[in-house]
Amino acid sequence: MDVIFGQRLSDPYRWLEDEHAPEVQAWIAAQDDYARAQLAKLPGRDALAARFRKLLYVDSVGIPVQRGSRLFYTKQRADQNKPILYWREEKGGEEHVLLDPNGWEKGTVSLGAWVPSWDGKKVVFAQHPNNADDAVLHVVDVASGKWSADVIDGARYAYPSWTPDGRGFYYVWIPVHAGYPMDELPAHQFLKFHKLGAQAPSDAVIHPDLNDATLGMGQDLSRDGKYLYVSISRGWTENSYYWMRPGKDRAFKPLVIGKDATYSLSEWRGTLYVLTDEGAPNKRVFTAPAGHPDRAHWKEIIPEDPHARIDQMSIVGGRLALSYLRNASSELKLFELSGKPVRTLALPSIGSTSGLYGLEDRDEAYFSFSAFTSPREVHKVSVKSGESAVWAKVTLPIDPSGFVTEQVWYPSKDGTKVSMFLVHGKDVKPNGQVPTLLYGYGGFDISLTPDFRASIYPWLEAGGVYALANLRGGGEYGKAWHEAGQGAHKQNVFDDFIAAAQYLTKSGWTNPKRLAIQGGSNGGLLVGAVMVQRPDLFQAVICQVPLLDMIRYPLFGAGKTWMPEYGDPSNEAEFKTLLAYSPYQHVEKGVRSPALLLMSSDHDDRVDPMHARKFAARVQADSVSGLPVWLRIERHAGHGGADRIDQTVDALTDQYAFLFQQLEVPSH
Repeated sequence: MDVIFGQRLSDPYRWLEDEHAPEVQAWIAAQDDYARAQLAKLPGRDALAARFRKLLYVDSVGIPVQRGSRLFYTKQRADQNKPILYWREEKGGEEHVLLDPNGWEKGTVSLGAWVPSWDGKKVVFAQHPNNADDAVLHVVDVASGKWSADVIDGARYAYPSWTPDGRGFYYVWIPVHAGYPMDELPAHQFLKFHKLGAQAPSDAVIHPDLNDATLGMGQDLSRDGKYLYVSISRGWTENSYYWMRPGKDRAFKPLVIGKDATYSLSEWRGTLYVLTDEGAPNKRVFTAPAGHPDRAHWKEIIPEDPHARIDQMSIVGGRLALSYLRNASSELKLFELSGKPVRTLALPSIGSTSGLYGLEDRDEAYFSFSAFTSPREVHKVSVKSGESAVWAKVTLPIDPSGFVTEQVWYPSKDGTKVSMFLVHGKDVKPNGQVPTLLYGYGGFDISLTPDFRASIYPWLEAGGVYALANLRGGGEYGKAWHEAGQGAHKQNVFDDFIAAAQYLTKSGWTNPKRLAIQGGSNGGLLVGAVMVQRPDLFQAVICQVPLLDMIRYPLFGAGKTWMPEYGDPSNEAEFKTLLAYSPYQHVEKGVRSPALLLMSSDHDDRVDPMHARKFAARVQADSVSGLPVWLRIERHAGHGGADRIDQTVDALTDQYAFLFQQLEVPSH
């Protein structure tokens, strides 16, 4: 029994925090074996697995990156488990395999970030064992396909920036072998420079560590290499920028010190373009001379749009490309570098885009587009004329024309209007009995938009509704929307989700016996909290890689980095806020809990799997509903799960077989 700020807290399953203890390993194996055995007995699994294989084993191509005379892009082949990185000459010619992760350690190692040098001759890339966040950087010569001796571990937070001459790159590094506990590693992020051919331990430190696990570091190097910028962020609501001229300045100088505001930068030909929510919740754009970026020289060129949030900024083809979110859907707009509007790029329908990718001085640019009923396409566009054409698309064995998407608005507990997308067959109408799956996230300024999800189609084909709620805490409606679901206001997120469930029932779509909820990571916290607050509203819950013990979360994984979002349990006021909703502490004996499928990963080094273990044990002991409480653990998988298609098929089959049984959906 703990006593914290006068509160007595029972924690009977703390022993499950030590995953290396033999008794915990035995408990984990028993839980996973039992869950998989029960899931294997569910009816309709074979048909579901066959359908998912057809939907996921498909040919697809990613957005190309142009460097020098070459194009680089990933391609997923229908007969392989992982996408492959290819390259070819821009003007056509033979396609070459550069990196094929299907053969890396029997497919247990994943390809992470990959960054070609500006001349297209080298690519630095990250390998992630077991698809975890932990990473190792390597360099491959494009023409020969040979990997060099440049190997850099501690690359969990690295997204390298090449110098113009391709002789080296800047990257963020953490000392993974220095003996620091996992929860303290984020405090020791360094910015370093690696010269090709040098031994990584000798890489020069360009910026020292921050000695604060709540802070993050990132870097931007101007394309001409004249200016190096370092961003120091605290959570998802503020960051500061510092700058220097490599080879000329001995130290960084402050560019802007963020206080409750965020900034992102692009530099081109001596002008700095700054996207910020400072004084503008939906963001605006300033310019400044790159060599004299103090605030006296800032000039606003694109004002805030009160009805749409700027989601992304890039410079392509000599113009400024801005991606907007309007009512949680994407718009793409082009401006002159002076800020003068040029045009809005035509999109196929209401949906989601990637933003515009290309080079600052090349007319060709690319964006991806998808919607709930439109599989992903990559479009090639002329920045000068605005004309675009499909460059690549996914062909799936479905007819999206049989399904519709509608956007509805409903009131939350405090009267705030919240939007939600509903996807269903054209012939599916509200009758109070429609099986419905409600999905949410609500945190970290992340926006849920109408993006294509092949995984939901077996559900839709069985007559179900897929509902996606744009909860507070997300970024769909600007800075204020995020802050309204952050820290002391976190309960608003749960209230929004509960209100979404109530809307689906009151509007005649479904009823609690035919309603399930799903969420992962911060969304796992969401469904866990809502499950214990309103167990009467749902028949089933799928809770994936979740946070659930909010009193001890900073002690594990990357937990300390989330304290600006959730709060610090060592602070009394913030402790009380966290305790008020922490799902693990609110599991009560004698409650009729919904059926619960917890899905965890054995190599999740971001959200420690101890959350899922402790919550599973407590609900199993205390619920009296007699409904399943199963803990399924994915092997060779990180926070994002496994990146192999065969494992994804198995996981989705288990999820939907569970839902079909619990919501009494006939299997086919």
